[in-house]
Amino acid sequence: MENFLEAAYAEAAAGYAEGGIPIGSVLVHRGKIIGRGHNRRVQKGSAILHGEMDALENAGRLPAAVYRECELYTTLSPCPMCSGTILLYGIPKVIIGENKTFMGEEELLRSKGVQVNVMDDAACYNLMQQFIKDKPELWNEDIGV
Repeated sequence: MENFLEAAYAEAAAGYAEGGIPIGSVLVHRGKIIGRGHNRRVQKGSAILHGEMDALENAGRLPAAVYRECELYTTLSPCPMCSGTILLYGIPKVIIGENKTFMGEEELLRSKGVQVNVMDDAACYNLMQQFIKDKPELWNEDIGV
């Protein structure tokens, strides 16, 4: 599990280095990363390109059965949009780096049968805290404040 979360963290760090919001994600199928991405809202001027969405986009169009065998690793608890996408595609397991900075729709996911594991990862948390300290206005924009 840890190497996939590390890959998601590497995506988050890449996004931060690009001047974006440091949230990363990887989509894993049968022990192999098939999609990776990070929040690119700033970089691409996108309204919806969160880390999870970018990883799914980069995985490309997949048969429905593949999604139902995947795990999604994300550095931060998924927002309502990303959680809806997880449910739409039937992804059965989500591993979250941390949820102290932002609590997404974990209970909704659980209520729909998705296995949700929160790792309480210090590196994920510290990266988000540094970002919020450096760019509070960008963080507030991203979470809709």
